[in-house]
Amino acid sequence: MRYSTDWKDYELIDCSSGEKLERWTREILVRPDPQVIWKSERTNRLWFQSNARYVRSKTGGGQWQMYTKVPAAWQVRYKDLTFNIKTMGFKHTGLFPEQAVNWDYVRSLIKTSGRENVKVLNLFAYTGAATVACLKEGASVVHVDASKGMTNWAKENASASGVADGDVRWIVDDCLKFVKREERRGNKYDIIILDPPSYGRGPKGEIWRLEDCIYDFMIEVEKVLSDNPLAVILNSYTTGLSASVMKYIIDDVITSKHGGSTQADEIGLPVTSNGGVLPCGTTAIWTQG
Repeated sequence: MRYSTDWKDYELIDCSSGEKLERWTREILVRPDPQVIWKSERTNRLWFQSNARYVRSKTGGGQWQMYTKVPAAWQVRYKDLTFNIKTMGFKHTGLFPEQAVNWDYVRSLIKTSGRENVKVLNLFAYTGAATVACLKEGASVVHVDASKGMTNWAKENASASGVADGDVRWIVDDCLKFVKREERRGNKYDIIILDPPSYGRGPKGEIWRLEDCIYDFMIEVEKVLSDNPLAVILNSYTTGLSASVMKYIIDDVITSKHGGSTQADEIGLPVTSNGGVLPCGTTAIWTQG
């Protein structure tokens, strides 16, 4: 499993009985996590002294229970990156700290590529953490997300990290439609990052299920890779899509045409209480080298 040990502003303190006990700078949050099926004893007092807890509803969804005054928004830092976060609907904060290991990876890839202008396409880009990481290394980034609100949030993160003036295009659009247009326009990218949702609906009621759609989507993605691409990074939080399946798809679609190799593994977060690592998703990475 791949994970970062360099967080200072975030800490996974403990996890038990379907919940995570986390520190986001000074705020202590308890959030649900379906991966946490063990029922370890909750000996840390912070379980009972948190600032807020997200409680799921039996009818779906849920809400935050605030035990102290939590800021409407605040900032967390990872190395030289700064992100704006807040307690938002469906348990999220606007940032997935386990992705730090992938931010580090893509920054190192850009830095060591020896290229002056690495072109990056970040699809399903959410609040732009990967976009900000790439901009920090001087890459040219096209950031695509269907949500205008999330894209504006990403712009705020770019500003907070000092890269608002970087070479970036902010695109609010359906990712598949955008990729097809880029193919027609002849635009190509050296690195493509994808973090697609497990499930979603389009504006006309189109249904997206990752397991059903990802293979055909990767076929379109391959068409906008440059002639000498560096990497394709595919993230998944869908439990039914294993690392081996993701590797097989990428090898079938991309490795077969461009050579190179694919590695796929879980990413996670170290747990302070017991030294373990909580699995938080899967990333498959194709590289030409």
